[in-house]
Amino acid sequence: MKTSEHYIKLEDKYGAHNYHPLPVVLSKGKGVFVWDVTGKKYYDFLSAYSAVNQGHCHPKIIGELNKQSSVLTLTSRAFHNDTLGEYEKYITEFFGYDKVLPMNTGVEGGETANKLARKWGYIKKGISNNKARIIFAKGNFWGRTLAAISSSDDPTSYEGFGPYMPGYDLIPYDDLEALENELKDPNVAAFMVEPIQGEAGVIVPSEGYLSGVRKLCTKYNVLFIADEVQTGIARTGKMLATDYEDARPDILILGKALSGGVFPVSAVLADDNIMMCIKPGEHGSTYGGNPLANKVAIAALEVVKNEHLAENSERLGKIFRRELEKIDSDMITLVRGKGLLNAIVIKPKNGKEAWDVCLKLRDNGLLAKPTHGDIIRFAPPLVITEDQLMDCIDIIKKTILSF
Repeated sequence: MKTSEHYIKLEDKYGAHNYHPLPVVLSKGKGVFVWDVTGKKYYDFLSAYSAVNQGHCHPKIIGELNKQSSVLTLTSRAFHNDTLGEYEKYITEFFGYDKVLPMNTGVEGGETANKLARKWGYIKKGISNNKARIIFAKGNFWGRTLAAISSSDDPTSYEGFGPYMPGYDLIPYDDLEALENELKDPNVAAFMVEPIQGEAGVIVPSEGYLSGVRKLCTKYNVLFIADEVQTGIARTGKMLATDYEDARPDILILGKALSGGVFPVSAVLADDNIMMCIKPGEHGSTYGGNPLANKVAIAALEVVKNEHLAENSERLGKIFRRELEKIDSDMITLVRGKGLLNAIVIKPKNGKEAWDVCLKLRDNGLLAKPTHGDIIRFAPPLVITEDQLMDCIDIIKKTILSF
C-alpha cells in the first residue's frame, strides 16, 4: 500500500503550490465520513467548503450522474439539449425567479452577476458608458479571478496581481450607513455581499442588516446581489441565508452544493427585467447548462428538499453552538454561526494555534481547516444525525482540552 507521504510528495513535486492542505490524503467518502489511503475514517467537518451539503456520494445524485453520463454529457450551447429547459424550469420555480443563467463554478457565477449588473446599469438605470460602480463589503471572498481579487481587501489574494478591475469599491460589512452613503452615487449599479461571510471566518451580520440592504437598494435603484455560493442550499438553516429576513436579492448566485459536490454547477438567478439585458453572444460558457450538470443539479435540490436538510441544519446548529459554548477552555474565545455553518476563534496556548488544533482533530478522527490563522470553521454535511453530531462535539471537546 502506498503511504500518505507518497501522494503528498507527488503533489509537491508536480503540482503548483497554490494550496496548503492539511496533511491527510483522502480516497473515499460516504455521507458524513471520509477515509484516507490507510483506511482511517474521519468525520468531514468542512464539506468541501459546503459543496457536499447532501453528504459524500449521495446515491440519488450519483444515480442521476451515472444515468445521464451514459446518454449525453455535453452539447455546448450551440445547440439545444433535452435537459436544460427542464432544469431551468425546476430551479427558477424552486427559488422564485423568472430566469436562470447556468454556469459551472462559483466564481463564474460572481463574474456573471457583475456583468449582468453592469449591463443593467447601462441599459435600465442610464449610467454613462464605463462609469458603472459595484460596491462590495470588506472581508468578502468570492474566488480568485482577477475580478474577484480586485474586490478583495486581503493582501494574500490581491498582492502581485495588479492592475485591478476598475469600478469596484469597498465598504465595511454590516454597516448600513456606509452603504447608503455609497448608494447615493447614481453610478452605482449593484451591491454584492455574502449574507454570512464564510471565508472571513463565518461572520454573521446584525439582525436587520440584510433587510436593510434590501430597502436601501430599492430606495436608490441599485441591484442587491447575494453571493449565496457558500451560504445557500440549506447550509445556514434556511434554503437561503437571505430567507432569514425580508431580503430577496435582485440577483442570486448559487454554486457548490447545487451539485452535491459531484460536478461543477453554478447558477445566477434574476427576473426578466434584469436577465434579459444580456443578449446572445454577450456571455456564456461551453460547459454551462450541460446535460450532466442539469440532471445532477435537479437531483441535488430534490435531496435537500425531500430530506429536510434546511430544518436539520437549523436544529442541529443550535445544539452545536450550545455545546461548544460549554467547553471550559480559554483557548476558545468565541463561538459563532448559523445553522451548520459555524466557527470558533482560537487563542494560542503554549505555542499551539488553530493549525495545531486541526492537526489534533485529525488525529482524533475529525477534519476541519483554519481560516485567517486563528479561526476554525465547522461545516459538516447536512445529513449528519444528532448522535453523530454529539460524537463530533465530544471529539472537539477532547481535542481542545488536551491543550
